[in-house]
Amino acid sequence: MKLNEIAPEKGANRGRKRLGRGVGSGAGKTAARGTKGQKSRSGGGVRPGFEGGQMPIHRRLPKRGFTNIFKKNIITINIRDLLKFESGSRIDSAALMAAGLVKGQFDGIKLLGQGEIDFPVTIQVNQVSKNAGQKITAAGGSVEEI
Repeated sequence: MKLNEIAPEKGANRGRKRLGRGVGSGAGKTAARGTKGQKSRSGGGVRPGFEGGQMPIHRRLPKRGFTNIFKKNIITINIRDLLKFESGSRIDSAALMAAGLVKGQFDGIKLLGQGEIDFPVTIQVNQVSKNAGQKITAAGGSVEEI
């Protein structure tokens, strides 16, 4: 058997019903739309969410909260994540992306203090927690906030 010989079982696929193509087709004349009314006319029908004049559900339900349009997307990384890097290395956003620690669109990177580090690194991030900064400097490294 070859890829170009693979085909569905006989009768598994059926062609679409062609509407309005004469009486003999079984769906001619009114094309299975009925005789009169809004849905029988071309361009007829109601907009999505219309409930026949009843108050629509999106207006009946209460609204809560708001979306902050000034929200910043800050990605967090922990000290335990820095164990991927070698001693004395310089870590910035490009190095973190290459290591797979940060992905996608973001407005900044914050270093948090979960985990331990026992070798010096130079890290360049937007924000650093106090605990993380102490751990990096205690290991002989340095932190640069940009």
